[in-house]
Amino acid sequence: MLKRLHIYFKEMYPIPSRLLLGAMVFLEIHFIVLLNNGVSSFRIGIQECVCAFTVFSFLCWLRIADDFKDYELDCRLFAHRPLPSGRVKKKDLAIFVSILIAVTLLLNLLFMNNFLFCLFLYTYGSLMAIWFFQKHKIQKSLPLALVTHNPVQMIMNIYIISFTVIKYDLPAFSLTTVMAAFTLYFPALIWEVTRKIRAPKDETEYVTYSKLFGYKKATNFALLVTLIDIATNFVLVWNLNKLSVLLLALNVGVMTIQFQQFKKDPTRFKLVDVVERYTYIQEAIMILTVIVYLFIGKI
Repeated sequence: MLKRLHIYFKEMYPIPSRLLLGAMVFLEIHFIVLLNNGVSSFRIGIQECVCAFTVFSFLCWLRIADDFKDYELDCRLFAHRPLPSGRVKKKDLAIFVSILIAVTLLLNLLFMNNFLFCLFLYTYGSLMAIWFFQKHKIQKSLPLALVTHNPVQMIMNIYIISFTVIKYDLPAFSLTTVMAAFTLYFPALIWEVTRKIRAPKDETEYVTYSKLFGYKKATNFALLVTLIDIATNFVLVWNLNKLSVLLLALNVGVMTIQFQQFKKDPTRFKLVDVVERYTYIQEAIMILTVIVYLFIGKI
């Protein structure tokens, strides 16, 4: 079983990089909230480690749950993947994810100050895994699946925010916490939409937003969300580093041009590829903003 799990994680969810991602997501939101509230004395310990691990663990569970949910479709369209190809068994993943969830919940119960938020996060994830008891409606509707599933990123953000505001006795509802709740929600929404936008010649039986609404309308929606997303980032870094605001503006300017280029010629590149690059740059700027503020101060 361990050998089969190694195959799965190597191809579908590389553990070292995803652990790093979990830590980065936690640290970005955690410190953005603290710094915007003027907190300059930090206490890093087991709670912070558990919170970062929970992000990793939850995203891992979502990856496995998606493979279970889409198993029949993947057998037709993505037969080379570990699970539909038979190189990994459903039982392997079921055992692993059961242990992972149990360990994560136990760690949160023992060490965290926001266990109820963790419970809510995993409850929502469980409902997602069973299509909110409406599989016959949601599975065949791409927009409905987006509306019901994508908010999970915001709920994960709120889990992190709740830990931070409880530990440091900060206001639970403020412009900072509201913007922080959205700061990684929008990139997840943009990625989810753009990965299902294709040039007309590349369409298959796989349902995409470009097939439902046309690639130009779907691209316009992704552009609109991108502009809303960058506005939340402006709010969060404005008081920390004005240079970061300029860099974020330049990044979104380049991305806007690429959206327009894709609308003119959708065969020029895969839209999701440039969106991923844009997102990596955007998040790098946010993280560097935190680092610079911590070691140098306000710029």
